[in-house]
Amino acid sequence: MSSTNFKQILLGRFIKRLGDIIFSILVLVLGSPLFFLLALLVKFSSAGPVFYIQERVGRNYSSFGCIKFRTMYAEADDLLSNLLAKSPELRMEFERDFKLRKDPRITPIGRFLRRSSLDELPQFWNVLIGQMSIVGPRPIVSKEIPRYGKSMDEVVSVRPGLTGLWQVSGRNNLSYKRRVQLDIIYARERSFILDIRVILRTFGVLFLPMDRGAY
Repeated sequence: MSSTNFKQILLGRFIKRLGDIIFSILVLVLGSPLFFLLALLVKFSSAGPVFYIQERVGRNYSSFGCIKFRTMYAEADDLLSNLLAKSPELRMEFERDFKLRKDPRITPIGRFLRRSSLDELPQFWNVLIGQMSIVGPRPIVSKEIPRYGKSMDEVVSVRPGLTGLWQVSGRNNLSYKRRVQLDIIYARERSFILDIRVILRTFGVLFLPMDRGAY
């Protein structure tokens, strides 16, 4: 790699990180009234904390606490264990997708937050402190690493994203294999232009009245 190309890569990373910081600060400050309202809705809709923090795989295999507004009942883990033990079909669905399309653990408010993607707003804090980026691969849990095979090294060479190719391409309506492919494509082809395209498509996905695969 020539010194010119290396400098261009460093400049691109600097611009991306600067954009992440500026945009995150704007959202966290200007969106604080919305954050407060959503926190009240979560708090008074069911027992439990306002935020749910789950360990995810970050850049270079580092782990971090991915923050979301809580969308499930407090006893969600016990509910899941009992549910999967009683239903082989649901167990197969969860093992395949790491999600359930009709998940009884989700609260009514939580279902609204998920379908509108408002539950992910607290992740702007993860972006601000450098654990995530605005655009990037999905922030996965450690159990998903084997699904990526040898390509995982490429995927974790960049920060996971609050949005990305999978979110604007069908989200949970996609097969798991396709989600992995999109993460790999982003890691290999990432660029400023690609990030702008993903961000613009994200706004379109958020505001179009259609099934976005968010559940």
